[in-house]
Order: sequence, then C-alpha cells, then structure tokens
Amino acid sequence: MIKVAIIMGSKSDIGIMQKAEAVLNEYGIKNEMYVASAHRNPEKVREIANHIEECCDVVIAGAGMAAHLPGVMASMVTKPVIGVPIDASPLHGMDALLAIVQMPPGIPVATVAVNGAKNAAILAMQIMALKDDEIKRKYSELRKAVCA
Repeated sequence: MIKVAIIMGSKSDIGIMQKAEAVLNEYGIKNEMYVASAHRNPEKVREIANHIEECCDVVIAGAGMAAHLPGVMASMVTKPVIGVPIDASPLHGMDALLAIVQMPPGIPVATVAVNGAKNAAILAMQIMALKDDEIKRKYSELRKAVCA
C-alpha cells in the first residue's frame, strides 16, 4: 500500500516536491508522485483523488500562485492533506501561502512554510505514526537525528 501521495500542480514544482519524496524514501515510506493542475486538468485531479482515497494515508499537495490544488484535493478525499505553498510568482509564495491557509470550515488543509516540502513529509510521518508502530519508530529516529 502506498502511504503518501505527493501531488503538484506543475512540472516546474518538482524540484521542491522531490524534497518530500527524498525524506519519505530515506525512511522507507512508500510514496507516489503526480503532476496535475486543478485548473488545467480537473478530470485528472479527480482520477488521482479517487486513487488516493483507496490507497493512501496522507496527501502532500504543492502549488504556487492561486494554489487551489491542496484545497481541491482536500475537498475530494477524506485523508489528511498537507499543503506546500510554492514560490512561483513575483510574490515569492505569499499568494500561495494565503490561498492554502484560507480554507473554509470543514475542508482543512495543514500548511507548511513556502517551499517547505521536507517538513510536509515529516508531518506526514508524524500523522501516520499515530497508527503505525514502524513509522512511529522511524519518526522517533528522525526526531533524534534532528534534535541531536
């Protein structure tokens, strides 16, 4: 079973989102990466959301500018969604940050710092550690390494 789905709105976001993938891979947590724009490919986003609902525990969604993808994913799945605002505009990601954190009641998106994909992966591990003892052990290792 894939544990974490990493989705981004544009291929140009891959350099940032690979940081989440790298953390998950380092700790042996299965993940899949997707590229689909909430604006340009809403049907593809829906297909990915249906797949995620069946096979994943947590979603990490990165997007820049209007940054609708994290909120759209949160509206389509019951899994926790972590939004990563991407610095992709003259506003240096502040537009994306504000778009992601301003979700309506009932459709929450946890949000990390602009370009904070690494922390998104760590937060995903922390969420999964609540019910998976192996991930809890790995998360504890990570925390010890970070806090050493």
